[in-house]
Amino acid sequence: MMDRNLPVDEIEANNIAEEILNNPREQGYLTISNALQWRLQYSRIIQQAGEVSGIIRVR
Repeated sequence: MMDRNLPVDEIEANNIAEEILNNPREQGYLTISNALQWRLQYSRIIQQAGEVSGIIRVR
């Protein structure tokens, strides 16, 4: 969690981690990014649109 540079304090990061552990998700794409990382992470998801179930390209 800490390597994602979430804009939260330690208490909220712990709350998010507990939620994930108590309610595991199917594998997917989670992008929480800072402005400089946005283009790289979202462009990767856009490339996967139509190839991965649950990701659709919106025009």
